[in-house]
Amino acid sequence: MTRQGRTDRARALRQSSGLAETRIWALLRGGRCDGHKFRRQHPIGRYYADFACEALRLVIELDGGVHEHDDVVLNDHYRQQDIQALGWIVLRFTNSQALSEPQRVLDAVRDHARRVRVVPHPPAA
Repeated sequence: MTRQGRTDRARALRQSSGLAETRIWALLRGGRCDGHKFRRQHPIGRYYADFACEALRLVIELDGGVHEHDDVVLNDHYRQQDIQALGWIVLRFTNSQALSEPQRVLDAVRDHARRVRVVPHPPAA
């Protein structure tokens, strides 16, 4: 796929995001999580991560109900292995967790950041 094609695909995914993604993005965007810069629908290899922080090499995936089906679970497993083989850490949360416990997502980011000891950008106001 061309660079423009990847950009168009990422844009389309961002525009069709669900409520859980929108709520978590509001907490992550612009360095709001301790200054860590996240991107939404960021291409990694042949995949698009829901959220990715390049400095932390961290991917956050939010999974809706369809991710409970056996064939999707298997596909998610292979996808996660491919992304991890590229040097990223993948954290998964259900949409329900993201909506009812958004702090859990932020705590996981902070915990990972402490382990990799990356100095973040100054937090957004």
